[in-house]
Amino acid sequence: MTTPQELKQTLSSGLLSFPITDFDAQGDFRPSTYAERLEWLAPYGASALFVAGGTGEFFSLTSSEYSNVVKVAVETCRGKVPILAGAGGPTRAAIAFAQEAERLGTQGILLMPHYLTEASQDGLVAHVEAICNSVKFGVVVYNRGICRLNADSVELLAARCPNLIGFKDGIGDIELMVSIRRRLGDRLTYLGGLPTAELFAAPYKALGVPVYSSAVFNFLPKLAMDFYTAVKNDDHATTGRLLDNFFLPYLAIRNKKAGYAVSIVKAGATIVGHDGGPVRTPLIDLNAEEREQLKALILAQGPQ
Repeated sequence: MTTPQELKQTLSSGLLSFPITDFDAQGDFRPSTYAERLEWLAPYGASALFVAGGTGEFFSLTSSEYSNVVKVAVETCRGKVPILAGAGGPTRAAIAFAQEAERLGTQGILLMPHYLTEASQDGLVAHVEAICNSVKFGVVVYNRGICRLNADSVELLAARCPNLIGFKDGIGDIELMVSIRRRLGDRLTYLGGLPTAELFAAPYKALGVPVYSSAVFNFLPKLAMDFYTAVKNDDHATTGRLLDNFFLPYLAIRNKKAGYAVSIVKAGATIVGHDGGPVRTPLIDLNAEEREQLKALILAQGPQ
């Protein structure tokens, strides 16, 4: 079993990615092509894959589907690339997901936001602490949406929960991120988690957050790795070129409708020959015109 500290070390460098979850035409989980997807992505060099995450439509999976997704991922990637699973929702539900992920052999979880209700900082701390205490492996907390921990809360959780090893930011509050990074230092590993994280990679690196998760890795893995390497090496010419030629035009398509941050990734995977099927409601797929725009943009990037 990977210890929390070993997982922290793994996540402290390298590109991370969140594979989409394959569905068939009826919207049911399709394990055969999901395994093929992971086998395709594993050799490209991501330091870890987060399965059943936001891009993997965790929010639409039943508990049994979640188990199947995680099981296929662990079996397919054993010895190739570390696997973390998404977990979230109300405290008891999140505990059940986390314990199932641990039982199935993942190296840790990404703890995504609870459900709907607003909560005080004390309530959020109690929620995260309960989940950390329910498992032995590493936990990365995702600060996003309804779960917005402040620096005091993160510091308290780090003191109480030895297996809390990571903090992923999906808010983009620079003051908060600097405060947490300066306060906690190397106690945690820090991950950039804003949608289309490449747009924020260079400024986040300057804040002391050099690692991020790439959704684009799902369909342009070489380009995603090239961009990460350019950011790591302060190769501003390459990052500027890729931002202008791919990421900013990609963003223009993604921003056309709410929820397209997932839909556009599934469309991209289909375009490059790794069809992941449709998204599940309440998300919707790109329309024909948008798919053609995305296809032209992808083809312009050359072979992967």
